[in-house]
Amino acid sequence: MTQQPQAKYRHDYRAPDYQISDIDLTFELDAASTRVTAVSQITRQGAADAPLRLDGEDLTLVSLEVNDAPWQDYRLDEGALVLENLPERFTLRIVNDISPATNTALEGLYQSGDALCTQCEAEGFRHITWYLDRPDVLARFTTKLIADKTRYPYLLANGNRIAQGELDNGQHWVQWEDPFPKPCYLFALVAGDFDVLRDNFVTRSGRDVALELYVDRGNLDRASWAMTSLKNSMKWDEDRFGLEYDLDIYMIVAVDFFNMGAMENKGLNVFNSKFVLARAQTATDKDYLDIERVIGHEYFHNWTGNRVTCRDWFQLSLKEGLTVFRDQEFSSDLGSRAVNRINNVRTMRGMQFAEDASPMAHPIRPDMVIEMNNFYTLTVYEKGSEVIRMLHTLLGEANFQKGMQLYFERHDGSAATCDDFVQAMEDASNVDLSHFRRWYSQSGTPVVSVRDDYNPETEQYTLTISQHTPPTADQAEKLPLHIPFDIELYDNEGKVIPLQKGGHPVHNVLNLTQAEQTFVFDNVYFQPVPSLLREFSAPVKLEYKWSDQQLTFLMRHARNDFSRWDAAQSLLTTYIKLNVARHQQGLPLSLPLHVADAFRAILLDDQLSPALKAEILTLPSANEMAELFQIIDPVAIAAVREALTRTLAKELADECLAVYNATKLDEYRVDHADIGQRALRNTCLRYLAFGDAQLADKLVTTQYQEADNMTDAMAALSAAVAAQLPCREALLAEYDEQWHKDGLVMDKWFVLQATSPATDVLNTVRGLLNHRSFTFGNPNRVRALIGTFASSNPAAFHAEDGSGYQFMVEMLSELNSRNPQVASRLIEPLIRLKRYDEKRQALMRNALEQLKALPNLSGDLYEKISKALA
Repeated sequence: MTQQPQAKYRHDYRAPDYQISDIDLTFELDAASTRVTAVSQITRQGAADAPLRLDGEDLTLVSLEVNDAPWQDYRLDEGALVLENLPERFTLRIVNDISPATNTALEGLYQSGDALCTQCEAEGFRHITWYLDRPDVLARFTTKLIADKTRYPYLLANGNRIAQGELDNGQHWVQWEDPFPKPCYLFALVAGDFDVLRDNFVTRSGRDVALELYVDRGNLDRASWAMTSLKNSMKWDEDRFGLEYDLDIYMIVAVDFFNMGAMENKGLNVFNSKFVLARAQTATDKDYLDIERVIGHEYFHNWTGNRVTCRDWFQLSLKEGLTVFRDQEFSSDLGSRAVNRINNVRTMRGMQFAEDASPMAHPIRPDMVIEMNNFYTLTVYEKGSEVIRMLHTLLGEANFQKGMQLYFERHDGSAATCDDFVQAMEDASNVDLSHFRRWYSQSGTPVVSVRDDYNPETEQYTLTISQHTPPTADQAEKLPLHIPFDIELYDNEGKVIPLQKGGHPVHNVLNLTQAEQTFVFDNVYFQPVPSLLREFSAPVKLEYKWSDQQLTFLMRHARNDFSRWDAAQSLLTTYIKLNVARHQQGLPLSLPLHVADAFRAILLDDQLSPALKAEILTLPSANEMAELFQIIDPVAIAAVREALTRTLAKELADECLAVYNATKLDEYRVDHADIGQRALRNTCLRYLAFGDAQLADKLVTTQYQEADNMTDAMAALSAAVAAQLPCREALLAEYDEQWHKDGLVMDKWFVLQATSPATDVLNTVRGLLNHRSFTFGNPNRVRALIGTFASSNPAAFHAEDGSGYQFMVEMLSELNSRNPQVASRLIEPLIRLKRYDEKRQALMRNALEQLKALPNLSGDLYEKISKALA
């Protein structure tokens, strides 16, 4: 039996006994065996007898010297090299060998296709050499790379290129120097043969920065959008945050094999090629916007993550929540603020709320971890971003920016904590944030309940708002939070009623700080329709007894685009809950005519942007619907979702066809107005696919065959699969034949296959494990096929016979030894067993027990399985 991994606790943090000021690395690169020489300048800071414990895994020690003399006083522990009796200051020289080609976990230095690349966050550097692999040890890195010139003509690392040369035997070398001290998780190197797109950016202080984008040979025509996005990011960060880039060169390398989306290593970002490569024929509008967002995210990390880093991994949201907020603002400033907000909120409601209710519930700053890779979560990133957004709401843009400046003044070049960030915000704004800090330490999704009362005699309107956070797996007791609650009141003509009390104006953001509070407004001359939690001003679940009339009124009159969408969601919620109950009782499903009429009015409203119409007309996903229930019935939810789609398709058939025909674009441009128009047209096509089958088959086939861009082709294919149209098999086969050599393009096809509503979808997915384009070695393929089936086809995954769970046991058993990080992300739907009926719970428990019994269960999976079974 392998030893059970041990938990680490935030309150146990201790500063390191040793600091490393400089490290000089030399790599003699070879896929089968790479020799690493690491020369570090080290100073003791702790007690004189403190040993130096360096992290290291899968390393072969060649030699060890202290101050140029062999050092015998050491031992190799599991996962560590421990040195004793060291002087106070010394030079440590370690030579070790590693094997990139056999590194299937894709942590440390590994092979991606024919290239070599690294991924060191969170704890990957220990797979390269023995080191203090923790974020609060900041050193200046110089890196010399030596390799075969034919195989690896490009040798890249962090910082600025300072020297290069040729060697005999067909080798060459390049030396890099990063002048900024950094933790080892930001170290990167890439060696390979690439096509390169070059450009430059002149910063606002006049420095000329070279920009280089490296892609696999033959992909240069898919790189220009990423370069445009990078330049837009650099400009935006200067304009909005006053932050300028600080090196002579900025490089991005796209690799096919990558566990994450991308990595912000200083000056050398390594990216999953999914978030770099795009041209109209291979990438959808969503891909283009995702590339813009992720390029921005990693660039913004240069200051919020690199220049100021985390003291320890419990503080991960310090850099990630803040940088997600920054990339969301970037996308909103460049595109549609409403559409970006809607998509962020869909993620919160459909996925993050589910995480909060799962065995892995944790605050945005966790208190305990077993395997750090498991905490790259929606809670740390997305909810972390919502916490930053609430700060922005409470302080306003001007004070928020003052807080950012103070944060950089205090912490540039150091490893900081979440408390340091909030303190800077508080000190710069003079706003007391002591109560607000609870968001960092309390897990779970607060439920905010609203009751209202109107007195026409006194013209007073009263809102009584209460909050409670249900207990979570990690915390039984909850305290009231500081919740910014944004409201607006409307009269019967849709005019805004000003908020006043005692003759003074009242701010539209109410401060809810207690378990229950009452807010009274004067001079409310008409019984108002309230717009509540506008812009999703806090990551909470809202409970209020809406009438259909109020919601259809808000869909029409709310000034705020997000509020219109939110009203439509609330209107649908009423009938989703009602119809799931009816389905469970064997009763027919129903949707009143006035609901369809409200959506018809949206479709025909010329004042609304096409992008917003498309969002309002898009039904909540099965996962969003699931969060409306304590016990989830995936089969009933799927049936209700399809019934709602078919009802709206029938009611809106004429309007959808008219809009579909009127919104065709002549050419493809990545332009926000065009993206919105395509979105609306394709939303109409999806409804038409669920209407008259003969017409649908013709429309979908024609659109697929005439499409000059991937957005329209995928929309047609997706509609065909969702509605199970007769043309789907032929179109899927045509796509496969055209694109089977391009893994990224095939990922979209695997996703469609995995989300099919067909009854035999699991057999299809099993068969595709042997498809010519599928490989277990590539995380993108695995996520597209297996991950999508488990997370985005709940009716099939949670089949009553348990077949979906058994399939996952087989897949996770394979991935456990091959790539534990990917396995751990895929297991999420299986560990949420307590949200299902007793029969499904028993089957899920059985599946988890089988996995727990694996002979070499990884720490990543052990943590999640043990929490789920507890």
